[in-house]
Amino acid sequence: MMRIVLVFLLLLCTPALAHDPGRPELNEWFNRLTSGRGLCCSFADGFAVSDVDWESKGGHYRVRLENIWIDVPDDAVITEPNRVGRTMVWPLRFDGKISIRCFMPGSMG
Repeated sequence: MMRIVLVFLLLLCTPALAHDPGRPELNEWFNRLTSGRGLCCSFADGFAVSDVDWESKGGHYRVRLENIWIDVPDDAVITEPNRVGRTMVWPLRFDGKISIRCFMPGSMG
């Protein structure tokens, strides 16, 4: 039973969604990314966000998902250097609401 749970948790983070499959050397890095909310890939898949769908004001971030602007909690921001350069978000959906587990800002182009 424990193996089934472990396999399920590993499948929840799909590195293919998070980055270019042509860069498999980043798989392990993605699987270790953490924010103050824990491992990013433990409960949510990450994906890239377009520059028009995120912003920073006064040291805080917000991101637009499903046409809704969501404030990124400070403890959800990944503080280590962004190896992919693109802005990434790991949202969680619960009871019809979206929350942010992890957010990694990129460079606004």
